[in-house]
Amino acid sequence: MSRPAPASQDLPYSATPGGVRLAVRLTPRAARDGLDGVVRGADGRPALQLRVKAPPVEGAANAALVAWLAKALALRKADVAIVSGAAGRSKLVTLSGDAEVLAERLNALIATGGR
Repeated sequence: MSRPAPASQDLPYSATPGGVRLAVRLTPRAARDGLDGVVRGADGRPALQLRVKAPPVEGAANAALVAWLAKALALRKADVAIVSGAAGRSKLVTLSGDAEVLAERLNALIATGGR
């Protein structure tokens, strides 16, 4: 039995020309790399809560984020780009590709908790 798709206001992503824009809340120096679900920021907007083992030094956490998303969504690293928030925990990431396919992959990732 499949889960229903979440309501659009609960999604941390939106379709853009050429792909998807994804809101991410990143926790560096975690015990493990992984997805902790969808959280709401202080502004009420949803974001994908991710953790990486890499420290936030010299772009290591950002590189780990790009690598994790690329692997989890079956994309090339070049198709994943941090467009804002590189120095903070809250980031906007663009995923290049077919928006419909990316949305399906993101919904599956969220539904399974990244497993």
